[in-house]
Amino acid sequence: MSKNPLKKLAGETLIYGFSTIFARFINFIFVPLYTYKLTTESYGVATEFLAYIAILQVVLTLGLETGCFRFANKGQKPNLVFSNALTTVIIVAGTLFALLLLFRESIAISLGYRGQSILIFFVAAILLLDSITAILFAQLRFLNRAVKFATLKSIKILSETLFNFLLFFGAPSYFKGHPNSFLLKFVSATPDYTYILFAIFLSTVVSLLIFLPDLFKVKLQIAPKLWREMMRYSIPIMIAGLPGILNDFADRVLFRFFAPQGLKWESELGIFQAGVKISMLMMLFIQMFRFAAEPFFFAKEGERGSRILYAKVMEHFTAIGTLIFLAILFYIDIIQYLIGSHFREGLSIVPVMLLSYLLLGINFNLSMWYKLSEKTNWAIIITLVGLPVTLIINIVLMPLYSYHAAAWAHLASYLTMLILSAYLGNRHYPIPYNWKRIVGYIAIGLLFWWASTKLFIESTLLKYFFNTTLIILYIWIYYRGQKNRLPYES
Repeated sequence: MSKNPLKKLAGETLIYGFSTIFARFINFIFVPLYTYKLTTESYGVATEFLAYIAILQVVLTLGLETGCFRFANKGQKPNLVFSNALTTVIIVAGTLFALLLLFRESIAISLGYRGQSILIFFVAAILLLDSITAILFAQLRFLNRAVKFATLKSIKILSETLFNFLLFFGAPSYFKGHPNSFLLKFVSATPDYTYILFAIFLSTVVSLLIFLPDLFKVKLQIAPKLWREMMRYSIPIMIAGLPGILNDFADRVLFRFFAPQGLKWESELGIFQAGVKISMLMMLFIQMFRFAAEPFFFAKEGERGSRILYAKVMEHFTAIGTLIFLAILFYIDIIQYLIGSHFREGLSIVPVMLLSYLLLGINFNLSMWYKLSEKTNWAIIITLVGLPVTLIINIVLMPLYSYHAAAWAHLASYLTMLILSAYLGNRHYPIPYNWKRIVGYIAIGLLFWWASTKLFIESTLLKYFFNTTLIILYIWIYYRGQKNRLPYES
């Protein structure tokens, strides 16, 4: 066992982070690909369908990824725990797949995509295959098979990359010479949103295929008593996660109904999504942290000094997240070329979205109090408080301010949930977070960003020198803060 648990967490974060960073890095290739190759309208349509997929994925996994960690660490047989989870997910996701396939024509028509029922098939198939592999990936995390996890994740994203490039760069010229190709049953003759969904579908097929050896080792069965306990624990997490994912993606759906009059909702959504993609650099950090931190927190529960350890993790997380916030905004003039020129007006939402995602990451750290204390019902209350904030701001302000309203809705919702979770956590599972330091790091980051925007420097070189100096100063402040720790942190 590692003598320093923080170093162990950092090491696992790097391994899990490799696959996540690699996946997101490759995924960023899609951003210029999509925004340079597609219209804002077409990108907006793809964004809407991807929002439906993201929302439904939370439902179909039923919170069982976290549930598996909990019960496999409580003396239950891990194989039986994951067998219960996988069997349940296959039944639930398989049922939805059949229903979507059966009613695909009417669903497509109701969404305004008459004659494109293939889009509904893509959604149904992606949901089914991703739900199955989600449990298998969770099993690898439980077994601490970080390298295998990273490898299989990388294969999936590489296959999606390959299919995207084949479609966007090869398919149009191929279709000109083969106008009767069977591939035209799946995609259009020229690049549009069908290319994005088809590439994702193919990558999920590849992901399932490479998991077949692991899948065949799982005996699909349900142990009734254990299953009831797992569902009692996991479903509240799923229900809580649903408002959470709605907080993240409901705005994509609302553009269809509340975009400013006279503007194409698809185009506004496409521009918004491009700005969000730039901000996803922050989510990249949060996701790689989450993969390693969740099983780490469960494993450390009950150990002496565990709550002090959780507090230390929160502080380091916030400091590094704020550093990422500054780095992106200080060099946004370079980063902007990742997206096509007709999407760049969406860069105005990047500061708000970066801060929103940082608060979301802090919320993840805070959420461990109800997961560790098995008070997961509180998760429902917390996220249900945040959801109306998102919906009200979008419904009231989106007709006036379009995607700017969506960005501020994220910030307001995440801040509301953070405050409520911190209050409840302090009552039910006190963790000695050093809020003075946590808020201090964010405040310094905001101050430095404000200083950078207010100081007018004509020379680009001098501007970058000034911003880089601020980055170095922030790192120095963080370093000094760690050298002068409070007594409880030593």
